[in-house]
Amino acid sequence: MKFNHLIQINDPLNPLIDNLTREQLWRGLVMRAEAPQLFMEHLDECVLSDKTDAAVKRMLRYGELRIHDVVTYEALQRVHYHVPAQGEIPTSSLSMTIEEPEEEALFVRFEYDDGAPEEEAGTEKAFYDQFRRSAYEAADIDTIRIIRELIVKGSVH
Repeated sequence: MKFNHLIQINDPLNPLIDNLTREQLWRGLVMRAEAPQLFMEHLDECVLSDKTDAAVKRMLRYGELRIHDVVTYEALQRVHYHVPAQGEIPTSSLSMTIEEPEEEALFVRFEYDDGAPEEEAGTEKAFYDQFRRSAYEAADIDTIRIIRELIVKGSVH
């Protein structure tokens, strides 16, 4: 399943929403990668290794399940998560890209790829994929909400 959607960050028509700068948004997206417990309540542990300005390796533990992934950074542009195939987990990826079609009009494009060929068909798979899309969108909306909350608290500068 390949899926993407866009979340508007700044809305000039809504004075109740504080505008974020690209730098604040960027630091929030990096924080999601490096402190994922703030964004995923069911995550038991995250261990970072081989951290550089361009990438970090992670081990995520959910109970007995351990997932290893690599997060790469394109500064102020894109955060890319790559989960290599491991055990029963297939290769997958997620990219979060900051888009700014005009000054201060910030958006984040979330792009998912579960590595499965697109030609797979079937009503059951289509139903499951639609459910996953809805869950991904809800989680991504939560990501932006949490980034905003962290900025208000001063945790993201």
